[in-house]
Amino acid sequence: SLVVHLSSMGDPIQLKEEGNKHFQAGDIDKAIECYTKAIKVCQDKKVLAVIYRNRSACYLKKENYVNAASDATKAIDVDAKDIKALYRRCQALEKLGKLDMAFKDVQRCATLEPKNKAFLETLRRLGAEIQSKLKTTFSTDSRVQNMFDILFDEESEKDKKEKAANNLIVLSREDAGAERIFQNNGVTLLLNMIETGKPEMILAAVRTLSGMCTGHKARVSHGACKVKLSEIALAACNLFQCINDSLTGGDTREYGKEADLVMDPSKDLKTILLSLLEMVASKKVSGHGRDQALNLLSKNVPRKEKKEMDHSKSLFTIDHGLKKILKVCGQVPELPDQLPLTENTQLIASVLLNKLYDDLKCDPERNNFRDICDEYIKYVHETFNMDKTIHAINCISGLLQGPFDVGNALVGRQGIMEMMVALCGSEREVDQMVAVEALIHASSKMSRASFIITNGVSLLKDIYKKTKNEKIKIRALVGLCKLGSAGGDDYSLRQFAEGSTEKLAKQCRKWLCNPQIDTKTRKWAIEGLAYLTNDADVKDDFVDDEPAMQAMFELAKSRDKTILYAVACILVNCTNSYEKKEILPELVQLAKFSKQHVPEQHPKDKKDFVDKRVKRLLKAGVTSALVVMVKAENIILTDQTKEMLARVFLALSEDPRDRGTIVAQGGGKALIPLALEGTEAGKVKASHVIAKIAAISNPEIAFPGERVYEVIRPLVNLLHTDREGMQNYEALRGLTNLAGFSEKLRVKIVKEKALSEIENYMFEENEQIRLAATECMCNLVTCKEVQDRYLEDGNDKLKLLVLLCGEDDDKLQIAAAGALAMITAAQKKLCTKMTLVTSQWLEILQRLCLHSNVQVQHRGLVIVYNMLNSDNSDLAKKLIESELLEILSVVGRAEDNPKRQEAIDAARTCLVKAMDLGLIKPFASPS
Repeated sequence: SLVVHLSSMGDPIQLKEEGNKHFQAGDIDKAIECYTKAIKVCQDKKVLAVIYRNRSACYLKKENYVNAASDATKAIDVDAKDIKALYRRCQALEKLGKLDMAFKDVQRCATLEPKNKAFLETLRRLGAEIQSKLKTTFSTDSRVQNMFDILFDEESEKDKKEKAANNLIVLSREDAGAERIFQNNGVTLLLNMIETGKPEMILAAVRTLSGMCTGHKARVSHGACKVKLSEIALAACNLFQCINDSLTGGDTREYGKEADLVMDPSKDLKTILLSLLEMVASKKVSGHGRDQALNLLSKNVPRKEKKEMDHSKSLFTIDHGLKKILKVCGQVPELPDQLPLTENTQLIASVLLNKLYDDLKCDPERNNFRDICDEYIKYVHETFNMDKTIHAINCISGLLQGPFDVGNALVGRQGIMEMMVALCGSEREVDQMVAVEALIHASSKMSRASFIITNGVSLLKDIYKKTKNEKIKIRALVGLCKLGSAGGDDYSLRQFAEGSTEKLAKQCRKWLCNPQIDTKTRKWAIEGLAYLTNDADVKDDFVDDEPAMQAMFELAKSRDKTILYAVACILVNCTNSYEKKEILPELVQLAKFSKQHVPEQHPKDKKDFVDKRVKRLLKAGVTSALVVMVKAENIILTDQTKEMLARVFLALSEDPRDRGTIVAQGGGKALIPLALEGTEAGKVKASHVIAKIAAISNPEIAFPGERVYEVIRPLVNLLHTDREGMQNYEALRGLTNLAGFSEKLRVKIVKEKALSEIENYMFEENEQIRLAATECMCNLVTCKEVQDRYLEDGNDKLKLLVLLCGEDDDKLQIAAAGALAMITAAQKKLCTKMTLVTSQWLEILQRLCLHSNVQVQHRGLVIVYNMLNSDNSDLAKKLIESELLEILSVVGRAEDNPKRQEAIDAARTCLVKAMDLGLIKPFASPS
């Protein structure tokens, strides 16, 4: 009965064996049947795993890949290292198209059996297949088409559309992607997107075109220029910039061979310029869009360098767009039906006019510019409409802020002054306001504003007395301030009666602090103070009035940046950081004798008053205002304004104790752009402040992140011999601190070619500069490139270092001996070379080792150790035979002393080394 029971239930091992036989005979169905029965009765996990693995092989033969993978997985669940099951599952998964999962299985097999050729071959084959499949699945062509389909499908969900638009933009920035969009009729589809009129579609299309046009002439001329871009102006302007850079060669990146060469980019450039000029005067364009178009013209039209001969873009712009730019200058926001503007638009337009005029080469070109302006003003004025008259006068205001000579010439023309008088007498406040502002701008450059001085003062006084409107009162007052401050800071040339400037300034401060008055009017109060602060009494009162300073800083931080120049003027005046003419006493005597005018300094412009004003400004938070001002757009932040900000920073950083405040409020970061761009004087002054800060601050805090590497070039520029000694000295101290900070910074200093300058200053007669240069070199000698310079033959670099160790100044000896100690430790050859450069080497070394200053002595003893350790037995012998042995013995035998321990330990190390070399015998212990 037992036998019958067994055969009916089935023995799993017997059934498995039976299945194996059927499999080998090629009867797969029978084999599957046996294995299935065996699985049902098997209790042993390990045996069960083998059966599943075998049935998996059967299913593979039958091409039933789902079951094959499933059985193999069951075997692997029991034993993760079951290599046969892993490989079978890999084969099944591959057939099911799950290549990445199959790849993982065969990878595991190859790890378990690294020399199995079948595994390695499958691994290679699957890897290649995956790559090829990825290419097909994500082929750019299909992706591009897919994205356009989503964007044009009305049914698509909003976030799907957004994702498709973003993908298109990202794709357009890669060269291959941009090319695929282009080849797949992309430009037409993008233009269709723009024509939908939907802002998000236009924006996505314009940004994609931007990406496609970057650096590719052929793609640009195939249609990107034909886009009507006035609606979404910011993105459109970015596109224009990309197209312009590509066509003019402003984008110098390599983009491989172009499929289609553009024969004449100038035609496309003219199309761009005309489109931008169209934007400048179009009512459809927003204020920000207009600003961007004007900025682009300022950036791309005038020549970058006067050395370039071609200024045809300026001539083209003047012929086709000067009247459009003048139209922007003449807008009066208070009147109806004006172009949309931002607070900054008219100033940007004035700056552009100035740049265009400045780019002209000869008088006929300048006369043409003037004639176009004159013609425009006449045309506007001849309509005899008060609004048009205002427009004409406002245009002149714009020219007076731009090419002053052109504006000044127009003010003197027949009929203009009469227009101003008529406007001043008008009942409408807006007329009076525009006229007064024009008078103010006309009186900017005193030497050339004689016409205004004779005619304007009485007009302004009249308005100031009669008007009840605060806005006009402030403007009239500013005009009087301007005309009254013609003497600058010369105390003896005061225009107004004693005390009246202080009264005017007090009134300006009152307006400035009144939040009820609109921002545009409060700005004029700052303009007034910019002139009045030439007077030292006014400066002193202003810095005592903290609310007034705070109000000014708040305005400087606002979006309206037309105020920057005036704020910079006030700060320069308060810190006395303007250019001062040096007055020689002999010349003063001579001038008095010949009854010439002698400039006098106000008592409150002396140093202690200036220092007190600087402290007050810092306390009121001037640094954070400066930081915001530096971030303004380059067009408004002119080189002149940048120089003034640099001057203010220099005055603020004079006292080392204040530099921490400047750093804490972000001053370090703000100084870098000022040191890299602007006037030569401005860049030097900003670099000087950076040097002062770099000398005493933790560089990571003062110049966070990658900015610390940008600091090095300005410092190296201060090392030039034509800079002042103090600038050389502070730059060396700044570089010393940076060089001590990290190897990357040391390498950057070397790359900026600072070494030869630093070495030259080590020969300097001025003791402080020589010390600073030697300390800097001491921090740089760990650099391989610096060591190589000392190893070269035919120069005195090493000799100088040795001789500097023999000087009498402790600090200089510490720096020179420190450099020598480090460099001889790094380069053993220099130990021998050191003995050949000067006959005094041994005497200098002995003096170092006997020095009373423990820091000098320690460095000297380290040099001795380096020489003993230099693998030159003759040199070691020579040292021990000299008096140095006695010095080492005396220092080494001294009792431990915390104050001199470094030197004592170094001497003992030298003696141990000499024993190791067999040059001295160990000290005998007493018996």
